[in-house]
Amino acid sequence: MSTMTTTTGIRTQERRVINARQMPLALQVTTLAWRSLKNNLRTPAVLLPSLIISVFFLLVYEATLGDAANFFLSGQSYLGFILPLSIVSAALSGASTAGQDIVRDIENGYFDKLMLTPVSRGALLLGPMLAGAAMLVIQTGVVTLVGLLMGLQPATGALGISAMLGMALLLGVAFSGFTVGVALRSGSAAATGAAGFLFFPLSFLTATFVPVDLLSGWIQTAATYNPITYVLEAMRALLNTGWDVEIMLRGISASLVLGVLMYTFALFSLRSRVRRK
Repeated sequence: MSTMTTTTGIRTQERRVINARQMPLALQVTTLAWRSLKNNLRTPAVLLPSLIISVFFLLVYEATLGDAANFFLSGQSYLGFILPLSIVSAALSGASTAGQDIVRDIENGYFDKLMLTPVSRGALLLGPMLAGAAMLVIQTGVVTLVGLLMGLQPATGALGISAMLGMALLLGVAFSGFTVGVALRSGSAAATGAAGFLFFPLSFLTATFVPVDLLSGWIQTAATYNPITYVLEAMRALLNTGWDVEIMLRGISASLVLGVLMYTFALFSLRSRVRRK
């Protein structure tokens, strides 16, 4: 009887392995992303700090610089100019959620169990990265709603806001990839939480409060080579001036380049962790 039970158990495990191997990569990614997203939504405190900071920045910047912006925006909305900066700030401060999810799995041993399964290594990375990006889209939606309540009138309407949310998703994937990589290398919640702040200066070495052509000296050079500049310009165009294909392509390209670089970093971090094991 015990022999039959053991044989049945082995066959069940074999079927699970075969099913996992046959599962499409997209389904593996979405399954892991949904699991990470549910874990994050169970703890709203993860989402609230970066959301509050983003809304706070939006209110303060509009109140202090809104009237002064008439000198360089030629009648455009400063609210539409500064709201993308709040989105980038949310991406930087909230990117650690993906890494923290990896850290929890490492600490409770679940990540090592996943490594023993036939699940794609790419799915192990992309799942939490997409979940972190989805959290950013939720934050972006709330911040945009606050902007609309403050009087924002997007030049491209609802479709433009949807495009901006899509760019926020790409940006969230990129920054989440960095914190996932740090989590895999360190296994530390503290190190992962601090990782997002390494990118924080990027939001100031760009056209933060004024357009790039009004900058000068070294800060203009830094803004020119800063990929965040082109993401901001694309979002600002959607809100203030309308559809501009060239500006949009630059913003999307910058987000994709950041995403590829950060995913590569996360992949090498995963391989480094495997070698240590």
